[in-house]
Amino acid sequence: MYDYLIKPLLFSLQPETAHDFMRATCRVANVPMVSKALRPFFAVKDARLAVEVAGISFANPIGLAAGFDKNVELVGVWDALGFGHIELGTVTAKPQPGNPRPRIFRLVRDKALINRMGFPSLGADTVGERLQKLRGRLPVAARIGMNIGKSKVTEIDQAVEDYRYSFSKVHSYVDYVTVNVSSPNTPGLRQLQERSRLVELLRALQEINSEKKPIFVKVAPDLTFEAIEEVLGCCVETEMAGVIATNTTISREGIETRIDEAGGLSGKPLFLRSLDVVRFIGSRLQGKLALVGVGGIATSDDVLAMLAAGADMVQVYTGLVYGGPAFVKSLNLGLTAFMDLHGCATLKEAVEAWKTFHSEGLHPRAAV
Repeated sequence: MYDYLIKPLLFSLQPETAHDFMRATCRVANVPMVSKALRPFFAVKDARLAVEVAGISFANPIGLAAGFDKNVELVGVWDALGFGHIELGTVTAKPQPGNPRPRIFRLVRDKALINRMGFPSLGADTVGERLQKLRGRLPVAARIGMNIGKSKVTEIDQAVEDYRYSFSKVHSYVDYVTVNVSSPNTPGLRQLQERSRLVELLRALQEINSEKKPIFVKVAPDLTFEAIEEVLGCCVETEMAGVIATNTTISREGIETRIDEAGGLSGKPLFLRSLDVVRFIGSRLQGKLALVGVGGIATSDDVLAMLAAGADMVQVYTGLVYGGPAFVKSLNLGLTAFMDLHGCATLKEAVEAWKTFHSEGLHPRAAV
């Protein structure tokens, strides 16, 4: 139905118009009865899919990346679709409209998107209130994270207090918080990946992290490996829980679509670069911090590749746009099918089996 009816309808609209339409029509799933009724159709229940990351138990390794639900509007929908975790946001301390439209562009041939949203947000006060109400009325099986970023009007030298304000408003109502210093769409934001600024920011957040919530740092795919290693050092020094790799890229390498639009590229063309970054980070961290892989994941084989590269779990975004509501189910079913055919009792065993097949140049059966 999605491929032959819903997707053509949505893709006939401008990308952000389609997203707004989806948000408006899907809010009914935030009613607990509706969300609970939908979940059995999409959620894959299999104990072998469970993972523990940064001291948190997740029902499966597939998460929703930040950007789909910036203002806590559709948590019931994402939970019904069977995600193991849902990362909301990005939220900013101050309300802001984001960049002018159009600011999302489809590259259908490449199964990719370009966005320059610029963190449109209702602000930390409103988002914090919504989270508090959500936790009180809607039972959610998935774990919830919140992605926080810098307000556009805040100067870079005042960024620490800006992030601290957002953190203080949301951290009590989520399972973890992600610090976004890597979006290409807020002027000056990526300067916060520089060592001195990043250490200052992360230390400031830990000072007010009275509940000891896990804090992740999201990094850009466009950094050199030397710069990434410096970011990792900052994360270890400030006792972060983990790293999320990667955000969108400003590179246009590997795309077939001719397009001249600024913004961050996500989707299939990003996969190999994200995989390289995850592999590099995994080799450097050696389990010191948790690692979440994101960027261009479209199949369960992509998931296994990310896990084999060192990720503890993954997140998806653009794949959901092109794959539709059954996308998460297809990824989880692909993982369980692989485990069934290869006699794997755990996801860890599946990853080892996948590594063996690829090291021998064989095709791992049932990774779809």
